[in-house]
Amino acid sequence: MKGVVFNLLETVVAEAHGADAWDDLLDAAGVGGVYTSLGNYDDEEMEKLVACAAATLELSRDEVLRWFGRQAIPRLAELYPDFFRPHRSARPFVEGVNDVIHAEVRKLYTGAHCPHFGIRQTAGGVSLGYRSSRRMCALAQGFIEGAAAYYCETIEVEHLSCVEHGDAACEIAIRWVEAAARERTA
Repeated sequence: MKGVVFNLLETVVAEAHGADAWDDLLDAAGVGGVYTSLGNYDDEEMEKLVACAAATLELSRDEVLRWFGRQAIPRLAELYPDFFRPHRSARPFVEGVNDVIHAEVRKLYTGAHCPHFGIRQTAGGVSLGYRSSRRMCALAQGFIEGAAAYYCETIEVEHLSCVEHGDAACEIAIRWVEAAARERTA
């Protein structure tokens, strides 16, 4: 996993719980904690950090990953405004993740292994098929929820299937609430 993801985690943990919380988390996880944005780090280090945060906060792994994704989006918008500026809403932002955002991530961070999303239009929303060996669809959900909040939109997200629950693949359904309300009143 790229160091930029660890840097984001450090930032959101320190902002929410203080700088000492990040150091405590590193100690509890037994990981080094010196992450450069361009560096590559074992996925297991992120798993250890998430597991320790989950135990400390009495949350599930998925709850921690979703929280991280939601909190990271404003920081990503500060770091990479060109990913956000062209979009007026979360929907085109989400729909462009493979072709725009992940393509640029691969240019910026050599060796980045981004998840792939099978994106298809549905009535009132989008369905995302999540594929990644990291099995962090909850993080993807958090990023989606964070993007909706960034663009001041309300969405409903439902995991239709998930490898973490024994399914063959992950599929996440996203519905824009305002759009559905407008369609009903039109």
